[in-house]
Amino acid sequence: MPSTTPGIAILGAGIFAKEAHLPALLALGSAAPPLHAVYSRSEKTSHEFADAAAVAGLPTPAIYHDGDPANDLDALLARSDITTVIVVLPITLQPSIIRKALAAGKHVLSEKPVAPDVAGGISLINEYNEKYKKNLVWRVAENFEAEPGFRSVGELIASGKIGKIAFFKATVMNYIDVDNKYYKTPWRTVPDYQGGFLLDGGVHTVGALRTMLPEPLTHLSSFASLNHDHLKPHDTIHAVVKAGSHFHGIVELSFAGPTKSTPSSDYFVITGSEGWITVNFAKVEEAGQVLRIRIKRAVKVEGKPTEEVEEVVDIPAKGVEAEFASFFDAVAGKETLDIGDPLAALGDVAFIQAGLNSGGELVDLGKLISEGK
Repeated sequence: MPSTTPGIAILGAGIFAKEAHLPALLALGSAAPPLHAVYSRSEKTSHEFADAAAVAGLPTPAIYHDGDPANDLDALLARSDITTVIVVLPITLQPSIIRKALAAGKHVLSEKPVAPDVAGGISLINEYNEKYKKNLVWRVAENFEAEPGFRSVGELIASGKIGKIAFFKATVMNYIDVDNKYYKTPWRTVPDYQGGFLLDGGVHTVGALRTMLPEPLTHLSSFASLNHDHLKPHDTIHAVVKAGSHFHGIVELSFAGPTKSTPSSDYFVITGSEGWITVNFAKVEEAGQVLRIRIKRAVKVEGKPTEEVEEVVDIPAKGVEAEFASFFDAVAGKETLDIGDPLAALGDVAFIQAGLNSGGELVDLGKLISEGK
């Protein structure tokens, strides 16, 4: 039954909704609107999510699913007490659901990527800007962008902590076999969108880079390949990237690791004229998962390096919680973090699309975003 208190609904009841979204809502407590409903295409999945919410200590949400007109998505969106929805659905389905929710007058937080491709993202963003932006908030949930650790690195670099940025590296090596819980979801097993896991997961790396670097990524030249048949259409991108006016770097993305253990390497390395910063996820017994930031700087006397000083900082990883808090503040009309902009998220998709299609040719990312091709 409808409530007298405005609240939210989660559209999509899969792994990430249960394992990341529910804990974030629980952590926010009264700072988050009440969870009134959950929708999934499957009745079984909706029930499982509702049960998980109850186990987590949240009120059990009402269940909506396809196949029952009295309790389908249209019925959920017709509820006046649901003012906001969080969309956690398959990549190719999300744009149509975002449009449906906005047309129903709901604020929307949609999981990354913003759309399956750049052209689709441009169309969706233009429609939002023209029809809904005046009255409704739509943000894209890119939790790496919201991670306090990545944001802290961006602030350190902007303050000149390691001097003028010269070059950078991002290396991602993941092992995805047929028993991986994310691979087992049908829409990932036979993806109907470009890049497979590279689009689904690769946008995280690009989102982190744009959060940390002082200027945007502008051009790339790359090669893409498929190394494991079950990860079609591609599982690996290697790109040389230009950023801003003067610096450049290398981005290596692969979901084709041959073993669960990966080569020892730093996830992100950003080098400046006075030192460098590395950023890696780590697990700490007391704090759980953290972003470990390591800073090494040269101390100079009369312009000559005399010693090196190192700092190591661990910042708890809580990107989903941070993006939720910022989104709810935006809906309430409060000042928020500068995150979740659909156009910024479109830049992440453009990077992956260019990385898949470059074939060694130089791609202008700004031109791709403006023209959609």
